[in-house]
Amino acid sequence: MPRSNLPKGVHRVRRKVVSGVRYHFYAWRGGPKFWEGTAPNPKEPEFFHAFSQCGTPVGPAEYLTTHLVDDFLSSASLPKAERSKADIRKWLELFREEFGADPVAMFEERASRGEVNNWRKKWLHSPKQHDMAGTHATRVLNWAVEEGKLKEHHCHKLKKLYQSNRTEIIWTSGDIAQFNKHAPKWVQRILTAGCETGLRAADLVQVKMDQFEDTPHGKRLRFRTSKRGQIAYIPATSALEKLIAETPEAQEVLLVSELGRPLTARWASNQITKWRREAQIPPWIDGREKTLSDTRGTAATRLLNADLSLRQIAVLMGWSVRYAAQVIEHYAQVSPDESDAVLRKLNRAKSLSQDTKM
Repeated sequence: MPRSNLPKGVHRVRRKVVSGVRYHFYAWRGGPKFWEGTAPNPKEPEFFHAFSQCGTPVGPAEYLTTHLVDDFLSSASLPKAERSKADIRKWLELFREEFGADPVAMFEERASRGEVNNWRKKWLHSPKQHDMAGTHATRVLNWAVEEGKLKEHHCHKLKKLYQSNRTEIIWTSGDIAQFNKHAPKWVQRILTAGCETGLRAADLVQVKMDQFEDTPHGKRLRFRTSKRGQIAYIPATSALEKLIAETPEAQEVLLVSELGRPLTARWASNQITKWRREAQIPPWIDGREKTLSDTRGTAATRLLNADLSLRQIAVLMGWSVRYAAQVIEHYAQVSPDESDAVLRKLNRAKSLSQDTKM
């Protein structure tokens, strides 16, 4: 039926649901919802009566979800890190595609939670993306409440599907030796830097040579991490000192490509994946492949050997002290050639940690 059968000014929104399709009717764009049903052009007297109770628009402004997204993206609430900004923009543009023409007031209704969950189902094939969609929807709605653009919303604590636990996946000394037999020198340096510093890939590619400082017993890296904005002091292990010594004097950053150009985090990670396959590094027992991110457990052990306390390691990694101890203990269990020495150091570190609390 033609849309003209609706009362003048009525804004109709079509939504897909598990049972099929439902239509939401608003008195005007940005106005209150007065009807919901499966028919695109309701004929019931109750429909027209409900519409008549809505009154008329007050003022020229219509605050739609697209306006909310624009306001949020131009606010001071965006994080400073460019990568984080890009992620937020990506997901809010997808949010805008789905809900942009809807009045923001719809999120004050309980049914809006189901609407957002239905939207997230587009990414059921990827639990991590499914959860990210919900995280960013909740972020912008929380901001709307704080700014007085919404009274409330019903999208708090959306159910998550993704469960990340890669602490048991580590690069053993055997893995690293096998990798280095196949990978070119510049890619070997990426893996070594990851295993010796524990920095995330996004930080690893930003390390500059002038951020290494001399200490009474060697060198250390002074670096502000991008995720938490904290300054980390990382002692240079013997392997890291060798990496520094082999770096050409004119090179500004620690890691560069084959052509001497700075790396991106994605490119660095992709190279580790490529050469891991070439080297035929065996996957974990459940089939998961080792990545650049999985060097952090190895790094925690290296830093323990460099005499960092469990608390220092935990702060650097963004872990709890207990969690750091569990990761290192697991490393010792799957690396028999280092097991005894690592466990001795770990037990001593645990004792010192307990003494500090007393």
